[in-house]
Formats: sequence, C-alpha cells, structure tokens
Amino acid sequence: MDFDIRPGMEKTVETTVTDDRLASALGSGMAKVFATPGMIALMENAAMQAIHDALPEGFSSVGTRVEADHIAATPPGMRVRAVARVIAVDGRKVEFEVEAFDEVEKIGQAAHTRFIVEASRFEDKAMRKASQKAK
Repeated sequence: MDFDIRPGMEKTVETTVTDDRLASALGSGMAKVFATPGMIALMENAAMQAIHDALPEGFSSVGTRVEADHIAATPPGMRVRAVARVIAVDGRKVEFEVEAFDEVEKIGQAAHTRFIVEASRFEDKAMRKASQKAK
C-alpha cells in the first residue's frame, strides 16, 4: 500500500509543564523540571501527528527509535513545544528530525523513526503475548 507521506511534512504540538511531567514525578530524576521522558513523549506526539492525516483508515504509526539530546531545563508552568519534520520515507519507515523549545530557548533535539502499521493487526499481535504468558 502506498502512503502519501513526503519529506517536509511537519507538525508542531504544545503543552504546559505540569507537576506530573516533572523529572521528580516520572522517576527520571529528582529535579523539579520538565522530564526527559516528557520531552520525548511530546516529540513523538508531534511526529505521529505530522503524518496521521496522510494515513488510510485503519492505519497508524508506532515509534521504534528515538535518539535525543535534552539540552536545557524547563521549570513547571512554562509552555513547551515540539516541531517534527519528515526527512525521509522508505516504504513504511518514516524518519523525522524533531526540535523542542520552551518559551525562552531550544531545549532538545532528536532523530526519530516511526513505522506505519495496520492498527488492528499490530494490536492483535501484541495481545497474543498475553495469552502466551498465561501458558
């Protein structure tokens, strides 16, 4: 199946750094600043949304690789945004470059890979693990 995904497609997503997104809350550190896992989740969300509308009914994308640098701390209450851009497409594999910013400066950058999957088949395969575990 062909997908209408091209280099240059991009999406920006924003959120506010709330207490549940802090390193101290997510267990990735003790500091009360935006957690690296929170930044990565924001980056993945931007990438997912950048291509979502180009996928046919019943298809989705899943993240398979993130190589990220978290380069500046962000305090609670500040707005953060991630901008994801498609840089390469190879069949079902889509490569992104992603940058994250707070209201003052760039806070992170990443290379991210997503694969396009047929959602029901992908979820069914994952659910089969539960039955294998029960045996």
